[in-house]
Amino acid sequence: MARVALVTGGSRGIGAAISRALKDAGCTVAASYAGNDAAAASFTAETGIATFKWNVADYAACTEGIARVESALGPVDILVNNAGITRDSAFHRMTPDQWNEVIGTNLSGVFNMTHNLWAGMRARKFGRVINISSINGQKGQFGQVNYAAAKAGDIGFTKALALEGARAGITVNAICPGYINTEMVAAVPEKVMNEVILPQIPVGRLGEAEEIGRAVVFLASDDAGFITGSTMSVNGGQYLA
Repeated sequence: MARVALVTGGSRGIGAAISRALKDAGCTVAASYAGNDAAAASFTAETGIATFKWNVADYAACTEGIARVESALGPVDILVNNAGITRDSAFHRMTPDQWNEVIGTNLSGVFNMTHNLWAGMRARKFGRVINISSINGQKGQFGQVNYAAAKAGDIGFTKALALEGARAGITVNAICPGYINTEMVAAVPEKVMNEVILPQIPVGRLGEAEEIGRAVVFLASDDAGFITGSTMSVNGGQYLA
């Protein structure tokens, strides 16, 4: 799969696993990140995957960042909108800043990135847009009205844009991970993990970031050319949509 792929939030956690999987599949990969310079430098040194810094919530920054990526690597064929943040709070305590920051990164960031690449994909008659949503965008989650709204919005964005891209050779799909074994989830107390989280997952374990990476590789491949507007749930049976 000799394509250029761009993964937002691609130097850590699930994003890093996606970047590695696409590279292993033969892609030339760029990973964007927002703030952790040390982690990005370490990731590049370890993998050879180029990293580029910008904030996906800023449209102009996306325009400039994508231009740097394409100048270095060539036109982007595969976009994985993975960058995301949380600002959890019960709704009655949620501040406008907590709302706007999450919507800005997790939903507007998907627009900002995709909109900047859409014309090129249309001109070349090929594109893969893969949006990393969440199980909580499907079912909701206490204390995550902002996050769930953004991730549900990503699913609606996926379905609508798939209709526009289909005749231009562009597929648009979403992946909704459940509980994945990342640093954040690994920090959950053992009692909570064993008594609260794992009993909700029929397969009885956390997912691995590499499993999300493999799902992305499939949707990015030529084999998935007839799949568009779909939402792939990767959650061990926790929520059946």
